[in-house]
Amino acid sequence: MQSDNNLYDMAYGFAIRTVKAYQYLVDNKKEYILSKQFLRSGTSIGTNISEANGAISTADFSSKISIAYKESLETKYWLSLLKDTNYLDNKIYESMHNEVDELSKIMFSILKTTKRVNSQ
Repeated sequence: MQSDNNLYDMAYGFAIRTVKAYQYLVDNKKEYILSKQFLRSGTSIGTNISEANGAISTADFSSKISIAYKESLETKYWLSLLKDTNYLDNKIYESMHNEVDELSKIMFSILKTTKRVNSQ
């Protein structure tokens, strides 16, 4: 049930950016509530992909990728909210949103493929 390591690497890189953005929001913007939610969802993507890599069945793999996918959608929400409340500038928002959107697309594709495999 091994996922593509590129996905793991991308999610890990995004988690690092998420932590750094969180540090910026707390240190420079003194924003503690929204940024904590963003931190949780943004780092959870990679942890669930990591768990999917250790899955013991196709169903287990699909479940963990599904959770990671949902966390990516939540992360996009927090990014938008942080931008629209002027905590993140457009440049940071666009960059991080594009990155998490790419992760979302890859995971959605994996889920569609896994569903086809399970239904055969």
